Amino acid sequence: MTVIVTGVGVAMPGADSVAALVTARGPEGTVEPAALLGRKGLRYKDRATQLGLCAARRVLTDAGLLRDGATTVDDSRTAVLVSSNLGNVDTVCRVTRTIAEEGTHGVSPMDTPNASSNIIASEIAIRFGLRGPNLTLCNGPASGLDAVRWGVSLLRADRADRAVVVGVEPDNEIVRDLVGGPVVDGGAALVLERAEVAEARGATPRAVIGAHTRGPDVAGNIAELAEAEPDQPAVWFAPASAPGLPAGRPRHDLTATWGELSGALGVVQCAAAIGALDAGVDGPVWVVAGTDADDGVATLVLRRPAPVAAEPVPSR
Repeated sequence: MTVIVTGVGVAMPGADSVAALVTARGPEGTVEPAALLGRKGLRYKDRATQLGLCAARRVLTDAGLLRDGATTVDDSRTAVLVSSNLGNVDTVCRVTRTIAEEGTHGVSPMDTPNASSNIIASEIAIRFGLRGPNLTLCNGPASGLDAVRWGVSLLRADRADRAVVVGVEPDNEIVRDLVGGPVVDGGAALVLERAEVAEARGATPRAVIGAHTRGPDVAGNIAELAEAEPDQPAVWFAPASAPGLPAGRPRHDLTATWGELSGALGVVQCAAAIGALDAGVDGPVWVVAGTDADDGVATLVLRRPAPVAAEPVPSR
């Protein structure tokens, strides 16, 4: 079964397109959810959820799945997967502190739902009426590519026809205390579809999902990936500190440009890789999330879609 990407959405400070993810010089300004979504429904939602809603809105629109505020497909067959390591940690810490100091009676009823570990994915599903499988992953730097892999698995298991995959992180005081510095306040999203489903609705393929590997070190992952993929990479999206990558190919380290991306890393890398394919990169793009120093490494290949054959011109 072939799984393709039919939509890409970017909600990054200083970049609102896949092309800008590589050309931008780093974070600039802030993402304003109210400007994209309107103010209604944003009150009491934490920053990570608001950013996730922005990325989801953009990707659904880009994929042609959202028109005039309504989805254009069977909502019960659309899954939502979110990767976020930090997500609503500010809400969780605030609720915990309130309980410790005032007891449960001091907790605001507006905060309680936002303390759920799955709040971002569930709010995306509620906002856009997506009633397929709903899942949040929190697996360190490899988490974003893990979310893509689980999205592919859901499609191949016929649990859904398409999957909205979102990687997002917030930047706030509590997050900075936990990680020791700033985190990129933004994210990105992909729509994955089975090729025959996308073709039936006339969707435009942006990329083809290739092999995926997951293991403890970069070299082992790359070796396993090379066995599954016949073509060498034209471009790498990988941390500069990732060892063992063959030389001679361009490498983009988004963390060097943007800073700490945490759970959003893999999805943002995929969005940037699709930007490279859009710009004419001739050959597959290999994506590496995580290093040997992390708890795990994930890799993924994205390939250019096959050109659509032109309709024959009838002879006169």
